[in-house]
Amino acid sequence: MDFFTIVLLALCLASDAFAVSITNGMCSCYINKKNALATALTFGFFQALMPLLGFILGQSFTDLVGRFQHWIALFLLGAIGINLIVEAIKEGKNPEEINCSKNVFTIKNLVLQGIATSIDALAAGVSLAVMDINILYATGLIGIITFLCCAIGIYIGKKFGNLLGVRARLVGGLILIIIGLKIFIEH
Repeated sequence: MDFFTIVLLALCLASDAFAVSITNGMCSCYINKKNALATALTFGFFQALMPLLGFILGQSFTDLVGRFQHWIALFLLGAIGINLIVEAIKEGKNPEEINCSKNVFTIKNLVLQGIATSIDALAAGVSLAVMDINILYATGLIGIITFLCCAIGIYIGKKFGNLLGVRARLVGGLILIIIGLKIFIEH
């Protein structure tokens, strides 16, 4: 997997965290650097940790599924992409009112959001286990890109509201499907 593909994967995996960061930005009565940094660090950490865990789990059965790696990557990345698209369409058709509170930046809230938005990264890590990839490089890049997206997302949410959240998921889902198809075709 080349650098450009890893960056695209990272952007796709970051799309949920980016959307949640936008929502947090919309829901906060006051945004400061500490809150933006806490959000970006939490989401970046979990987006880097989950593919690493998925990779480790995937390594356990790499020999068994090595012959089917392109199918596994297509299935996992395609499923994640389709899920992101379905969520975005549901959100677009039935926009829920965002229940804003004064402090959305509690440790408990950020950790729960970080875990919830990185489950798809766990599945992506499993698919990375059957490829010839430097997982520390890939997870580091995923974490850094997520960090940057989320830091920016907080401020975008404050400025521009809910518009980008749905579009970020749609684009992220489409790109994940394309990456899955690219891996399938290359192998």
